[in-house]
Amino acid sequence: MKNFTITGTYTDLYQLTMAQVYYLTGKSRQEAVFDYFYRKNPYEGGYTIFSGLGTLLDVLQDIRFTPEDIEYLKQIGLNADFADSLVDFKFTGTLHAVKEGEVIFPNEPVLRLEGSIVEAQIVETLLLNILNFQSLIATKAARIRSVSGDRVLSDFGLRRAQGTGGYHATRAAYIGGFNSTSNVKAAHDFGIPVVGTMAHSFIQSYDDELTAFRDFALNRPDNCILLVDTYDTLKSGVPNAIEVAKEMKARGQSLLAVRLDSGDLAYLSKKVRTMLDEAGFHEVKITASNQLDEWVIKSLDDQGAPIDIFGIGTSLVTGAPDAALDGVYKLSYSNGKPRIKLSENLKKLTLPDKKQVHRVINGDGRFFGADIVLKADEKSPDTMYHPSEPDKSLSLQGMKQEPLLHKVMENGQPVAPYPSLQSIASYCQERLALLPEEHKRFYYPHVYKVGISEALLKERNELRNQYKK
Repeated sequence: MKNFTITGTYTDLYQLTMAQVYYLTGKSRQEAVFDYFYRKNPYEGGYTIFSGLGTLLDVLQDIRFTPEDIEYLKQIGLNADFADSLVDFKFTGTLHAVKEGEVIFPNEPVLRLEGSIVEAQIVETLLLNILNFQSLIATKAARIRSVSGDRVLSDFGLRRAQGTGGYHATRAAYIGGFNSTSNVKAAHDFGIPVVGTMAHSFIQSYDDELTAFRDFALNRPDNCILLVDTYDTLKSGVPNAIEVAKEMKARGQSLLAVRLDSGDLAYLSKKVRTMLDEAGFHEVKITASNQLDEWVIKSLDDQGAPIDIFGIGTSLVTGAPDAALDGVYKLSYSNGKPRIKLSENLKKLTLPDKKQVHRVINGDGRFFGADIVLKADEKSPDTMYHPSEPDKSLSLQGMKQEPLLHKVMENGQPVAPYPSLQSIASYCQERLALLPEEHKRFYYPHVYKVGISEALLKERNELRNQYKK
């Protein structure tokens, strides 16, 4: 059985069948421009966190078709000449994108890919796969961070993730605001702090809980967290943990925390805090796990639960309850002409041409609550128009506009060293702090306006009329 690696076959078959037609009709070097955007915020929220760009750039630099790939493509019926041509495949395109960690909104292009029609088509599936997933998880993490205050958040989700998705879920969670992970591989590769406690099986393997605690503390004195709910949290687990804490103190060591993994976490955490404080261990923290998400944490906070650390697994790495972000990749320019996809629903009518996105900034430096999509060569417009209700407009007179799309790759190579994951995570929190509170509400968040310029509106309408004829 082969190890999983990403090669050119990490795509859908229809990308290759279309690319074959372009090749056989002499259009393989035809210029193409595609936009990546999404249509709806996950979790009925007011924003999304753009994540996965660093992963995408790494993959695009290295993606190739192996000799085994090419033979397989011939076996499944692709043209032999076309398949053989892929031996030289290399991504040589140019990417403009918003910064990773940016707060983004529906229906605005957050990545523009320019390249040959063949390479742009072949990389579509992996681009969507990477950006949709990591943006979903980073958004989930940001929502959890928003209700957790300064408390420690740790990703415990690898065992519950969909296959190897747990690896990049850890990366995205860190961008969205998590502090650490139990995922050793991801922690090593991405430079994320790694944490670990113990499982119930460790305690069950001993004849008594106290001996299990003692052995663990002796062998892991610097980061000792004891799981106290294997048998009876308040009658057994916590008293035994306190006994071990006393023994550690006598050795000049400190118990870091106790962990609750079941039961009424609000009730138990209050009782545990009292027991620890009465024993003189005010510094010992309380960790909680077991099916946590932003709603549970919000409820625990409302109940005054004295929990210091949250270990969050399933709901984080699966993006529950939303299974996916509905990001799409649409052609906007090809062979020297702007392109458009028609729809009876104006909301699904795509925007043509090469574009830029400007964020409108308030006088106090915060986000105004509006982004404008414009043609790439336009100056900052004074007015933006509703994309599907063009009789609605908004004056931007005198307001600062910040361009969001920046060149990140040219001729298949990054234009500058990529920021560290720590820098991306910090940037995410900085940008979220500039987003007005009404857009961060859990219930009925205010809609962030995304409009288009007059020039783009005019071009879209002209193309729409042209193709309708």
